[in-house]
Amino acid sequence: MTEELSVFDAIYNCRAMRRLDSREVPEELLLKLVDAANQAPSGSNMQAARWLIVRDAEVKQQLAELNRINVEAYVGPQNGRPAALPHQDAEKRQRMLNAVMWQKDHMHEIPALIIACLDYGEKVEGIHLYRNAGSIWPGIQNLLLAARALGLGAAPTTLALRDQDAARAVLKLPENFAAMCLIPVGYPLGKFGPVTRKPLDEVMRFDRWS
Repeated sequence: MTEELSVFDAIYNCRAMRRLDSREVPEELLLKLVDAANQAPSGSNMQAARWLIVRDAEVKQQLAELNRINVEAYVGPQNGRPAALPHQDAEKRQRMLNAVMWQKDHMHEIPALIIACLDYGEKVEGIHLYRNAGSIWPGIQNLLLAARALGLGAAPTTLALRDQDAARAVLKLPENFAAMCLIPVGYPLGKFGPVTRKPLDEVMRFDRWS
């Protein structure tokens, strides 16, 4: 059993891990991830987050196809993505894109796809899908940190879920659910390491920005 990390070690070493081994993740670890996600706060303490752990091969294949369609649109010639950023050069961005493409081709082989949903109590569409969307992300971050602490790789994506009706059909979700995020989980094929982030003096001020 991998020794669990402290919360700060997990935070500072929680890289997005998209290349994942196909070997099974024990169910008790998957349940531990969702239990950690379930401890997160939510707006007005509504606790409307719902979680699906997808391990069925057919369902994974269908989700992988939805993901493929939208990844190919995302990386197409008219995508508008910058080739480089001040804090991420072209080589690093290409490595990130290569990992996204690997995940596109292998998503159906990843042992578990965890779907973070919101129960709105009624069917919602369009912009209304995002009116309470902020309540799902603390749980997702809890799940990512718990995965890192347990030696599991994970990275959130929303591309597979752009067509909500298609996602509901694949997952047999009630119409009052919105599928907000897909988190592939497995044992990483690459190595964990520290994340690279902008320094605090670029992103923070006290009291006023200037």
